[in-house]
Amino acid sequence: MTGTPGGSRRTARPSAARRSLWAAVLAGAGAMAAIDEIVFHQILGWHHFVDRSTTDVGLLSDGVLHAVELVAIVAGVVLLVDARRLGLFDRRHAVAGALIGLGGFQVFDGVVHHKVLGLHQVRYDVDLLPYDLAWIGGGVLLLLAGLVALALARRPA
Repeated sequence: MTGTPGGSRRTARPSAARRSLWAAVLAGAGAMAAIDEIVFHQILGWHHFVDRSTTDVGLLSDGVLHAVELVAIVAGVVLLVDARRLGLFDRRHAVAGALIGLGGFQVFDGVVHHKVLGLHQVRYDVDLLPYDLAWIGGGVLLLLAGLVALALARRPA
């Protein structure tokens, strides 16, 4: 369904659904990157985006991640607000997109950054298995929830 500024509802146009989905994926991925960077990089200090170098490189890489996540969040929100203004906002697809973005970032980070590239681990000097299971597993659950929400959003109202 597409919500219009006046509050009426009608069947979602493919462009509205697609626009809402991808804008929310962008905002969701940026939001999860922000959660990761703020909680694990800054507050807990468990790792930096790039730990396989000096502390200065680690801090610089965190700054670059922070800039990219802010651009993703702002761009995604601006696109969603613009879609709403144009009457092209689809709430169900936006919710699905946000969940897919949150989970997609988390799974990509856990699998590619942590395991394949080895840029950093969640923590050091501990048994990584519980941390990996929690981070990647949480991401998989968010991603699956997003895919279920997307399947439901694609059903006729």
